[in-house]
Parts: sequence; structure tokens; C-alpha cells
Amino acid sequence: MQRQGQGGSAVIRFRAAGVTLLLAHLLLVAWLTLRPLDVLWVTAANLEPFAGIKADLALGPVEAARRIGEGLLLLAPLGVLLPMAGGKLMVSPLASLARTVAAGAFLSLAIELLQTGVPGRVLDVDSLLLNTAGVTIAHLLVVPAGRARLRRRQRGADAGSSSRPRGAVLREEPSQGATPTIPRVGIAP
Repeated sequence: MQRQGQGGSAVIRFRAAGVTLLLAHLLLVAWLTLRPLDVLWVTAANLEPFAGIKADLALGPVEAARRIGEGLLLLAPLGVLLPMAGGKLMVSPLASLARTVAAGAFLSLAIELLQTGVPGRVLDVDSLLLNTAGVTIAHLLVVPAGRARLRRRQRGADAGSSSRPRGAVLREEPSQGATPTIPRVGIAP
């Protein structure tokens, strides 16, 4: 069994909040992306990278910013919510980024594949790229700074709550004696 240590209940609350917000966000994303659309016609699936982004840029700066921004912002909260649900402070920043971006890319791919069965929705590889970029940007902007802040706060709480003098070594729990053994039972003749 793993001990929670000091602030264990705070870690549990932090992770619970992360999981709750993550589930709420995923429900919102599912509602936005997987509901059928009433349209007269549907464009063909876009399997050429950056073709949709080029088409959006041709529509003008305002419309391009809106469409590209929607793609970036749809899954961007996952960049923060996935590490929050994990609840770890001491983790490699590169490993955390790789796990989060991979999870965001797989979720975006799952959404795109599920959309192929929804009326009015088509596969768009640019959505996959924009969603993954949004997760990456959100993670890079928030998570490293947030973890550093929480680590500083935890060190401050640990230093303030410690009643032992600096440099003192903590002792392990005293031994409780030898482990009891069962005497050997002889084999019956």
C-alpha cells in the first residue's frame, strides 16, 4: 500500500477534481462533435494535410481565425486536465508532454473516426492536427509553470510544518522482533 504522506487528502481532492472536469469536458466535446447536422450537402473527406487550413485562410482573416481557433480550442483543455487527473508533481516534463499529446491525438482520432458514422460529419485530417496542436500548446503554457508553483508551495508547507531541527535524520520505526516461524511437522510413518 502506498502512503499518501503529508497533504495526501489534498492530492486526492486535486485528482478527483481533475477527473471530474475531464469527464465533463469529454461529454461537452462528444455533444459538440458527435451530434448529427442538418445540411443539404456534405463536402468530401479531407485526407490531405493542411488543405483545409489553406481553404480557411482563403476565406479571409476573420473567418480563418474563427475556424482555426475552433480546431485549436476544442481539445485544448485536455492539455491541462489529463496531467491534473494524474495528480503527479514529480514527473519528467518531456514524458508528461509526450503522454498528454499522445492521449490528445488518440482522442482526436477517435472523434474523427466516430464522426464518419454521424450524418452531416466527415473525416478531416486538419481537425486532427489542430486538436493535437491545441493540446500541446495548452500543456506547454500551463502545466510546467503550475507544477513548479505547486512544488514550491509543497516545499514551503513541508518546511513550515516540520518540528525537527535542520539536518536531523529521521529514524526508522523500531524493530518488532523476529518473524514468528511455525515449527516443522514431521512426516507420519
